[in-house]
Amino acid sequence: MKTMLSAALVFGLCSFAYAEEKGDPVGIWKCEYDVGGQKRESTMTIKKDGDKLAGTMTWSDKKESKLKDVKLKDGELTFSAEREVMDMKFNIEYKLKIDGDKLKGKGSLEFGGEKREFDFEGKREKK
Repeated sequence: MKTMLSAALVFGLCSFAYAEEKGDPVGIWKCEYDVGGQKRESTMTIKKDGDKLAGTMTWSDKKESKLKDVKLKDGELTFSAEREVMDMKFNIEYKLKIDGDKLKGKGSLEFGGEKREFDFEGKREKK
């Protein structure tokens, strides 16, 4: 009985460790998305700040924004970032699913009173 209990405990801990690793957002991510038929790129950096997540997003025009309300739950990364383009500011919300060194999901923003979504994906840079 002790052997079975020990094996179950070890298996459970290993599964938990794998799940944590699978959903780990920390690192530098090279991201791609398409807006209005134009392919865009950005770089996202996510770090641990104590027990919280923090990060930045740098777009192709070299403008950088801090990520707000960065949260990870069940392998889903959510946050928002403010983007400034030609005197206009946009708050973009992201919902991304992490799978190892890849992430994929949606970005959304309101423009002209209308909510617009776009596909967003990224790949973690190797250290």
